[in-house]
Amino acid sequence: MTDETEIRNQEPIRLSEITINYKFSEYNERLDFLDKIMQESKFHMKMILRGWGAFEFSIFGVGVLAIFLGSWDLGIGELKSGGDYNRVGTEGMLFLEDLSLILSLLSIIAWIGFVIQLFIRFPIMRENLVYMMIGMIAIQIGYIYTFASNPNFPENLDIGMLAPIILVNLIFTFLVIFVVHKAVSETRDVHVIERHSHPDPRVVETAWKDHSLRLWSLGLGIWMIMVNIFSWSSSKSIALRPLSSEATVFDFPWLYLICSILSIFLLIHIIWYPQFMLGAAEDRIQSVRAREVSGEISQQNLNDMQGICPICKEETPAIQKANGKIVVPCQYNCGGVGTPGSICNVCEMTLPTRFDCTNCKSNTTISSHFSRQDAW
Repeated sequence: MTDETEIRNQEPIRLSEITINYKFSEYNERLDFLDKIMQESKFHMKMILRGWGAFEFSIFGVGVLAIFLGSWDLGIGELKSGGDYNRVGTEGMLFLEDLSLILSLLSIIAWIGFVIQLFIRFPIMRENLVYMMIGMIAIQIGYIYTFASNPNFPENLDIGMLAPIILVNLIFTFLVIFVVHKAVSETRDVHVIERHSHPDPRVVETAWKDHSLRLWSLGLGIWMIMVNIFSWSSSKSIALRPLSSEATVFDFPWLYLICSILSIFLLIHIIWYPQFMLGAAEDRIQSVRAREVSGEISQQNLNDMQGICPICKEETPAIQKANGKIVVPCQYNCGGVGTPGSICNVCEMTLPTRFDCTNCKSNTTISSHFSRQDAW
């Protein structure tokens, strides 16, 4: 599954072709999901090494630079000393040392450059990137507000302290899960149904495996956790003023640095993978509902399709499901259904691969009862 333009000319690698040497399912079948995660991890790593170039790594570099410029005062001592905690707001900005102010401005410029690079490199994910950035900023504001009112948080914890954090996380979850994740997953579904329609259900099943979003979804969840951790640690590291005489891990925001750098990598991966998987075929990432509103698709396109005799156009018992799979009823009238050529789940007889039309009496393959679209 190599949809990106820059790797089209190379030999394609598909997720379904990736093998792993060690399988957890050999010891416990319930651990099969770990095998799938390992398989997808191996595939993603191969695609990153193969598809990422100077532009992608420069995006990561600019993001890391923005983090360091904003969190490390490079010997100036403004952050490490705690600054002048008696001055706040614009007054505090006016009394910053010149080098500290320069670093702050450079950090802002680097962050703007980071976002612009993402917009340029991954055009079909621009709208979703905006939602993710809004959610990330909301999380940071929530923690800043909480620590501003309760510098010792989470000591003497009560529900009032948690209210801002809970509120921004609800907003964050809605934007990331119910907007971004839903849009990507439903775009994937439409893509597979439209571009990988095939009479052979095994081909369709392989297409679904090749377009799995299991690891991508896991990365999205980890990114959300990382955003909460670095927002909490950064707020915690500057909340207590004056600084305690006892050294703590929050005297310098190492936890913030580690988690924020990891979150930068995950963010690029989250934005890159849908572009890599769908960028050659889709104009933008949208949910099914958004596509219906914009008139790009109708709900009818996602319904089951009744088979039609290729000779006389009479309807046949074969049905093509919305996911592209073809199912047929058992010819022995036992009530069982399944894919052509498979074993009936009721009478255990082989399901037919051909049908006799009740109207014109022609005998044709079931695959010919559905208009075939070229596979992408």
